[in-house]
Amino acid sequence: MGVKIIYMKGVANALSYLHHDCSPPIVHRDISSKNVLLNLDYEAQVSDFGTAKFLKPGLLSWTQFAGTFGYAAPELAQTMEVNEKCDVYSFGVLALEIIVGKHPGDLISLFLSQSTRLMANNMLLIDVLDQRPQHVMKPVDEEVILIARLAFACLNQNPRSRPTMDQVSKMLAIGKSPLVGMQIHMIRLGQLN
Repeated sequence: MGVKIIYMKGVANALSYLHHDCSPPIVHRDISSKNVLLNLDYEAQVSDFGTAKFLKPGLLSWTQFAGTFGYAAPELAQTMEVNEKCDVYSFGVLALEIIVGKHPGDLISLFLSQSTRLMANNMLLIDVLDQRPQHVMKPVDEEVILIARLAFACLNQNPRSRPTMDQVSKMLAIGKSPLVGMQIHMIRLGQLN
């Protein structure tokens, strides 16, 4: 199992616990690379709960902006409504950052604009990946494809269409993507949405 998948599983499991196993649920509100620490086994530990918010069942939760720009869900800027899907979006940004090797703000912006979305959909996954590690092992390629597919699902502009962190955690545990079997250098970003 690759380091990237171990890292993403740790973050997904932590968020799944906060959202689904805590009563009341907790929204972290600041999931970013600066708030995820690694232990000696490269397992992720979510930190900095200073902006976390307890969600009261049945009530909408409104708040002032908290979090890190570039990771915060776009609907926060418009509605200021806090829910678990805000963390799901931030997880998607973090997942892309892990496989791209830098903050993916420019890549995400391509998908937000109607005029550049077609171009972004036709880009090859291999062209946006971090080229520092060697992509020679098939299991690592499959993990990267899975992480990319989950990242794009989490970045869905419609919060209700994003998966829950419980679903993400389970998909990472299974470790399979519908695109597994395709060669990584042939996958277009539009196939990941």
